[in-house]
This record gives sequence, structure tokens and C-alpha cells, in this order.
Amino acid sequence: MKKYLETGKIVGTHGVRGMVRVQPWSDSGEFLKQFKYIYADANGNKKIKINSVQPHGNVVLMQLENVNSIEDAEKLRGTVIYIDRKDVKLPKGRYFIDDLIGCAVFDADTNETLGILSDVSSTGANDVWHIKRDNKEYLVPAIGEVIVSVEIEAERIVIRPLKGIFDDED
Repeated sequence: MKKYLETGKIVGTHGVRGMVRVQPWSDSGEFLKQFKYIYADANGNKKIKINSVQPHGNVVLMQLENVNSIEDAEKLRGTVIYIDRKDVKLPKGRYFIDDLIGCAVFDADTNETLGILSDVSSTGANDVWHIKRDNKEYLVPAIGEVIVSVEIEAERIVIRPLKGIFDDED
């Protein structure tokens, strides 16, 4: 599993004192309030202290250490930000998309391999899992009636698919 996980992107500035606007890649901007540091690279080499986090509509406003002007903040525009996995407290039954992608997906009733989870889309109502098998992609709603179990360490997901999703068309 990756140590540093993508959690958002700096999409702009806010004000003249160096605050940045972050588009969060999480369920809500509140998630980012638990962190003291973010990283500006996937290897954790560019550690940045967070002085404040404030959810603001669909973005998060962050004041970062040593970013004190609009010019400083502008230099960070477009930067993907990362968090250290060890700093995260996820509720039971919640997972990082990075950890789900690549897991094998099985049918709960037949134990048939349905494919590999290749992507996750957020639709607002619920996430949709993209499961690839052969050269086809199947879209499965990530809802309680469908998901039976997720075993991240075993890279295994068991689902009970809705009727018609994996049925072959004759």
C-alpha cells in the first residue's frame, strides 16, 4: 500500500496573505482538518506544515507555513497534495480509493471472479465502481446492498451484483 496518498489539488489563491484554495479529493473538506502536514510530492520529500484549514463550500482554504503572500500561494497552483497514511483515522468500513483500485472482485454467491476494480467515480448519491473483465467495463454502485466485504490486505472485494450488470447479452 502506498505511504503517501493523493488527497487534493491546490487550485488557486484566496486573499493576499498566501492562503490557498484546495479541491479536496475526499468525502468532505472536514477530512483535511485532522492533518498537521501535507506533502507536495508522492514520496513525502516536500513536507509542508498546515497552519489552518477551513472548509469553504466545495473547496478548503489552507494557510501553509512560509506561504505569506499571494505570489507565494500562486507558485503552488496546480500542486497535487498528499497525506501520510499513518496520520489518517478512517472510520470502520471506509477505504482509500488508491487501496481499492487493483483489487480482485468476486461474486458472493458463486465465488466467480468478476474482474478487477479499475476506477471509482463519485456521482453524488453514491460512488460507482468500475470493474474490468476481459475487454469490458462494468459499472457497479458502491452501496450496502451490493458490497459484501472488502479485504484490503488480501486485495479482495466480494459483492452481490444487481441483476443484469454482469449478465451476458445473447
